[in-house]
Amino acid sequence: MFVPKLYVYTFLGEFVLLYPVYTLLFTDSGLSVAETSSLFVIWSVTGMVLEIPSGAWADTMSRRLLLFLGPLLAGAGFALWVLFPSYWAFALGFVLWGAEGALVSGAFEALAYEELERRGLQARYAAIMGRAHSLGIVAAASAIALATPVFAVGGYPAVGVASVVACLLCAGTALTLPERRRAVAGSSGLSGDSGGRYLAVLRAGVAEARTDRNVLEAIVLISVVTAIWGALEEYVPFLAAETGAPRTAVPLLVLAVWVGAAAGGLLAGPAQRLTGRQFALVLALAAAAMAVGALIPHPAGFALVAVSFGAFQMAGVVADARLQERVSGDQRATVTSVAGLGTNVVTLAVYTAYGAGSPFLSHGTTFALLVLPYVVIALWLARERVAPM
Repeated sequence: MFVPKLYVYTFLGEFVLLYPVYTLLFTDSGLSVAETSSLFVIWSVTGMVLEIPSGAWADTMSRRLLLFLGPLLAGAGFALWVLFPSYWAFALGFVLWGAEGALVSGAFEALAYEELERRGLQARYAAIMGRAHSLGIVAAASAIALATPVFAVGGYPAVGVASVVACLLCAGTALTLPERRRAVAGSSGLSGDSGGRYLAVLRAGVAEARTDRNVLEAIVLISVVTAIWGALEEYVPFLAAETGAPRTAVPLLVLAVWVGAAAGGLLAGPAQRLTGRQFALVLALAAAAMAVGALIPHPAGFALVAVSFGAFQMAGVVADARLQERVSGDQRATVTSVAGLGTNVVTLAVYTAYGAGSPFLSHGTTFALLVLPYVVIALWLARERVAPM
């Protein structure tokens, strides 16, 4: 029952009915575009600041506890938004939501991998996590579909209550997850107070991420592969509108991209058997498909965009699996959180580049230019000594 519980946790974590309407809540509460943008900055900065420290926390105490606390924080933030709709309530809610992301990031992957390893199933990690990512996409799509009728009946309070309930159920699911770990002090030779153990694990995790070449290569791969397509996903509706498709068809084009990403997660298991050069070829072809599809001034180009998103989703899951295989010692969540920080940094860079280029470039051209780093990564991976698979 362990793997189904992982799936339930992932689904509930993304089944938040406030997702498609929270920007409307901000607008209806009188926030300007600049104020709303500042909330997104607060959200991003909170996650980045807490990412690595929370990873070390997951390595020195119960990971299951962090997976329990994370959704509770997010649920509290959503409740604040609905009960006290004001800028500072929204800001505090984003701080809590950012903290949730940091607590879960690293802890979830580490708990999943080590429990599978204990059962002799670590080879299935990529397939299982790929399915989990796909379920997360299905959950988000389901939340968007359900939000419309719920909002029509009960407005913001109704979608807020539904979101908080999903968070509570997600937290409850975390308590059912098994966690059988060796004591950090005993397995790492650390002694002294808990603060000393925490700092020792934090230093060890950062040192492994920085000095172990194999681990560092996997972190770079995850950061670039995951962040670029993840950031571009936010701009897919603009790309869809640019194709000349009717506004009523834009949601269908966005849905096609989501279907592609979900399919890519399901292919992560077989993709784990690709060699380094085969993996590099997949990345290069996916980048080409993205560029060509984005530049085609017709909705038909979205078929290529959807395929590329699926390939990038698949590649990100496989890269995470490879990182888990390379991590040694008791600082697995800390090292994984370093990769999470790298992903956040690259994501912000993509947002910045997109915003800077938007006055001068079409959305299709911007998409095509921003996938060029995938070609660079593919050329790097194609070198014989770099074998991420």
